[in-house]
Amino acid sequence: MDRNQLLRDLPAVHEVLDRLGTAIDRFPRALVVEEIRRAAGAIRGEIAAGGDGGPSVEARVLRALERLEAPSLRHVINATGVVLHTNLGRAPLGGVSVLGGYSNLEYDLAAGRRGKRDVHAAALLERLAGAPAIAVNNNAAAVFLALHELAAGGEAVVSRGELIEIGDGFRIPEIMARSGAMLREVGTTNRTRIGDYRAAINERTRLLMRVHPSNFRITGFTERPELRELVALGRECGIPVYEDLGSGCLMSLRALGIDEPLVSESLEAGVDLVSFSGDKLLGGPQAGILAGKSAIVTRLRRNPLFRALRLDKVIYQVLETTLRNILLERWEGVPTLAMLRQSAECIRQRAETLVARLAGMEASVVPGESVIGGGATPEQTLATWLIAIETGDVVAMERRLRAADPPIVARIENGKLLLDLRTVFATEEEALVSGLLYARS
Repeated sequence: MDRNQLLRDLPAVHEVLDRLGTAIDRFPRALVVEEIRRAAGAIRGEIAAGGDGGPSVEARVLRALERLEAPSLRHVINATGVVLHTNLGRAPLGGVSVLGGYSNLEYDLAAGRRGKRDVHAAALLERLAGAPAIAVNNNAAAVFLALHELAAGGEAVVSRGELIEIGDGFRIPEIMARSGAMLREVGTTNRTRIGDYRAAINERTRLLMRVHPSNFRITGFTERPELRELVALGRECGIPVYEDLGSGCLMSLRALGIDEPLVSESLEAGVDLVSFSGDKLLGGPQAGILAGKSAIVTRLRRNPLFRALRLDKVIYQVLETTLRNILLERWEGVPTLAMLRQSAECIRQRAETLVARLAGMEASVVPGESVIGGGATPEQTLATWLIAIETGDVVAMERRLRAADPPIVARIENGKLLLDLRTVFATEEEALVSGLLYARS
């Protein structure tokens, strides 16, 4: 058809409104009109580029309105076996019902006057970490606040082997520069001695910083001062020592084969301040925790940036609930810790029961490994059992699983689709079976 004729055939706005009829009654008229104009404009562009102008304006408008109505953030079944899956929100959250209406976020009910929002988590954090603590919106913010308060205008001494990138291009040296602190590198990539720190101290030194390599490991010909050595040097020179622990392990997981330093161990070694994430091994929402000497935590809280970086009421509610469940050892309320504690034998039994329901599918249960993920505990894995599915087109099946409702995220290895039930909630198994049966077609 002639290009000009295609353009002339485009319906007017009122004609499209008439054709859509009652299908658009639940949407504001102004929004529908805007979408009609958007769709018509897109078709004009396609025709100008040599296209035929299909699909119709009405079809495009209905599809656009459906997309606007549907939430973008959706529940996903994580069958990858990566417990702290960064792309899937890191630590999975338990069933927390968000408080509706008003709350006592910054109101002291007993005194009848304004209170402080951080009280809702402060006491629990102090019980678990062993020191006063505050929370900001993520660990990068915690690092930024600590450096801005303790080292802005001066130098922060840190080992070259600890100048890490924490994901999505965020690097410790760049955060330091933005905070107003000047970086003073010491040692080499693989070897730094306490003498290197001592030699770097001068009248501009404000902070001795240590960064835990939570997302990488350097092995072989390496050397690093003990934390107590660094603390002793800081005390001798009157300089605070700050350690960024990253993954934030409040409870020992060594019995599970996960060897990460505890927050309490760093504080007991004499470190003045530590920071760590709320949504890694703590198992809570995105947050950055700063714990340490009372005088330093008070300074951080009074820094004007604390208000800019503070948590909102929903995050405080989830964080408080998570911390309380950890203190009371109610692991079922902290899914991350419950998943890590699940035995391989339990996972095997669940996998065999589920495979028995996959009639007509070539599925088996094979040994494998779960990964902690989330930039935590590199090179440390947990024994597990995987559901291995063989199919003619494994890539197409994986794609169909992602298109299921709810979406299912699995992994492909050696031409097989693999699913690890360690990261699948028991309440999700029915939907997982339905999704697998749907995706095989």
